[in-house]
Amino acid sequence: MDVKALRYFVELVDQQSFTRASEKLFVTQPTISKMIRSLEQEIHQPLLHRDGRRFWLTDAGEIVYQRAQEILTHMTQLEAELIDLNHLQRGHLNLGIPPMVGHLYAGLIRQFRQTYPNIELTIVEYGGRKIEQAVLDGEIDVAFTMLSETTHTHLNVMELSNYPIMAVLPDTDEWRNFASVDWAKLKNEPFYIYTKEFTLSECIAKQCSDQGFSPQIAARSSQWDFLVALVKSGVGVAFLPKPLCHRIKGEGVIVKPTTPNIDWHLGVIWHGDRYVSKVAEAWINMCRDHQHRFIP
Repeated sequence: MDVKALRYFVELVDQQSFTRASEKLFVTQPTISKMIRSLEQEIHQPLLHRDGRRFWLTDAGEIVYQRAQEILTHMTQLEAELIDLNHLQRGHLNLGIPPMVGHLYAGLIRQFRQTYPNIELTIVEYGGRKIEQAVLDGEIDVAFTMLSETTHTHLNVMELSNYPIMAVLPDTDEWRNFASVDWAKLKNEPFYIYTKEFTLSECIAKQCSDQGFSPQIAARSSQWDFLVALVKSGVGVAFLPKPLCHRIKGEGVIVKPTTPNIDWHLGVIWHGDRYVSKVAEAWINMCRDHQHRFIP
């Protein structure tokens, strides 16, 4: 049914006069009559009993009038919600963040909440590879992740930060005097690394391969602090982005740069071939402002 025709019908019934209804709707009386006839033809029943200028509702007219009022109320609410959405007064954002990344952008999340207090934010914590797939599948609107050469081509990418990956080693004489650690020296060490859904695991494996060996993987975990705890046992190596390393100093481990180094490129990703919601667009724009402040 034509919503405009329903609106004309409801106004006519409310005003109980074609003249008053036409004045309220700013249309001619014949226009209203035409809309009513169109509705009657569509439902194959009369809506009004007519007696000269007087009219009253038929049984069908009563049903259509009641339901039309509900439809028009919902339409008014829909229009208001869309206006609110366009002005970001409501909405929802599914944001993907790998476990190691969240604390780096807590300020950005806080700024978004302060700017758009009525936006509901759901944070999903996955490893980088799983986050990419979730964005591709539409499960997540936008996400932080470690960027790499294998980032999916259907994803839009905006780099935000770049940090070195550090080797975390037992605090022993064997490692204490090295300014940096060559990958070849790690060949015979047990590796405590992240699960395969983490992009960083892939980068570590590639670096080992480039140096001519396969790492001896002793344990995998999605929890970086657990991997560091394994190093504290006195043997093995784990890897942490530099911003996390200040949290573990003086805890029976030492932190060394590696040669050659792995860079931890962090960025925002979103699907390049799908509609970007107003809320997601607002998040991306806030990240873009952050990028301009912190990347020369």
